[in-house]
Amino acid sequence: MTAADPAAGPAGGVPAPGAHPSPGGAPAPGDAPPPGTAPPPGRVRAETVQRLERAMGSLGTAAMASMDQRLPWFRSMSAENRSWIGLVAQAGIAAFVDWVKHPRRGRPPVAVEVFGTAPRELARAVSLQQAVEMVRVIIDVVEARVDELAVPGGEAELREAVLRYTREVAFGAAQVYARTAEARGAWDARLEALVVDSLVRGEMGEGLQSWASALNWSHTPVAVIVGYADGTEPEGLISELRAIVRRPRLDLLAGVHGTRLVVVLGGTADPLGAAAQIAGRFGTGPVVVGPTVPDLQAATRSAAAALAGLRAASGWPESPRPVLATDLLPERALDGDELARAELISDLYEPLRRGGAALLDTLSTYLEQGSSLEATARLLFVHPNTVRYRLRRVTELTGLVPSEGRAGFTLWVAIVLGHLAHKRT
Repeated sequence: MTAADPAAGPAGGVPAPGAHPSPGGAPAPGDAPPPGTAPPPGRVRAETVQRLERAMGSLGTAAMASMDQRLPWFRSMSAENRSWIGLVAQAGIAAFVDWVKHPRRGRPPVAVEVFGTAPRELARAVSLQQAVEMVRVIIDVVEARVDELAVPGGEAELREAVLRYTREVAFGAAQVYARTAEARGAWDARLEALVVDSLVRGEMGEGLQSWASALNWSHTPVAVIVGYADGTEPEGLISELRAIVRRPRLDLLAGVHGTRLVVVLGGTADPLGAAAQIAGRFGTGPVVVGPTVPDLQAATRSAAAALAGLRAASGWPESPRPVLATDLLPERALDGDELARAELISDLYEPLRRGGAALLDTLSTYLEQGSSLEATARLLFVHPNTVRYRLRRVTELTGLVPSEGRAGFTLWVAIVLGHLAHKRT
């Protein structure tokens, strides 16, 4: 080798770092040093590497036996998943041996070498914590045999290599699960959007329940809450809402539809109280709570009522926030909501009609006379106590007190709608 040779070092014939050897010379820097020579710092002797190659099969078998003994979750897994984990263990040991043998060779990331043999579904069956436990068991098996696998004087080198490779595998596992979580999160977001969109559209397809099950939805009863979005990025807003309801252990699905924020809550018998906890994350304007329904399949009714209430809420500017959709029945009916009209007729007008003509006449006159007992009694030619009795009967049948302004308005709208409905029939 001449002085002009770029592979020559300053010592005359010693290859420079990173230079390729001449034909028939020393091995490339990416390979283990030849047998009988001391390795550079951080390298493992060739004799140790040869022993590792011969022991790969027994190491894999020992790792599986150790996992079966030390990891209860591994023993309870299906035979198929156990076999996949066995392949991961064997791939990890083979990748370690190759990494020790060729520490500087360009290779795929550790995540691909070790975990690429397993199907993506295994990441759902094995949590990140369990994957870490599995790696720890495999490393323990290798470390326990360091004295046997390393040539005399090479024990420290092998232990150092094990520690360095463990770090690589740990980072690789974290990357695999991070990518899986990202993909799962994106898929869950699409499913969540489909469920909320189906409820807003009033669609009750068979896929609704299966989509919700894929999102781990399990709680009942269900209520839908709607309001206006505050302009926050939807993904961050939904994450905040989910964090708020996590403490009371409620299920939540949410989506932003145009300017509207739609929230589906599961697991609360007091949706108004639950809505009060998250009302601050809605934008300005009303927040309307739909009626409670038994399950997600019936949540289209709750969504329809809540959305109709949001459209009609401007008719009651002083309404509380949040407000029940049932409290907005008069405004919804005047706004053209047929469901609200039918509910007012069936729940208020029909019980009064069945109570007798005198009951309806007394209530109508009382409301026309500005809730005056004496004026009502004079017009009907009855004693004021008779009027009081009939009004108490109205409260018993409808749950509303006619003397209260809001209740009187609701009763009055129900009576008008009832008269119109009976006139048409």
